[in-house]
Amino acid sequence: MSRVTAYAFTFASLRGDQIRLADHAGKPILVVNTASLCGYTPQFSGLQQLWSRFRERGLLIVGVPSNDFGGQEPGGVSEISHTAETEYGVNFPMAAKVDVRGVNPHPFYRWAATERPLETPRWNFHKYLIGRDGKIAAVFATNIEPMDARVVNAISKELPGAP
Repeated sequence: MSRVTAYAFTFASLRGDQIRLADHAGKPILVVNTASLCGYTPQFSGLQQLWSRFRERGLLIVGVPSNDFGGQEPGGVSEISHTAETEYGVNFPMAAKVDVRGVNPHPFYRWAATERPLETPRWNFHKYLIGRDGKIAAVFATNIEPMDARVVNAISKELPGAP
């Protein structure tokens, strides 16, 4: 395990500013690779529910569009925004489209693969929960819905003030 934590990473946002994970140190962060044309795209609704439920207590959710799996995120900013914001009502931060695997993955995903080599994204909507310490606290595969009790409980344990 490296000494580097998730707080070392920044994502360019879909809007052009920066999503600095260090700005959320001491709070849980859920990083999810997303795609607009995937059978799992309706998980945006569950992610928004998590965001609505826990953001006031410190949770950050970062949606990370990627075209790496099945070519299911072929569009640009306007298409990604339309799907996430207009179709699913997402208002949590969305990153600019990146690679999550392959020869040039985003540095966060390179780090996560080093930290959890057996739990790398195999499809869209793979979820990494970063704990209060900046390390990966839990990993949830694509087929685990955002509002699944395992996800909700893991987030609850990482919220500031949780035992």
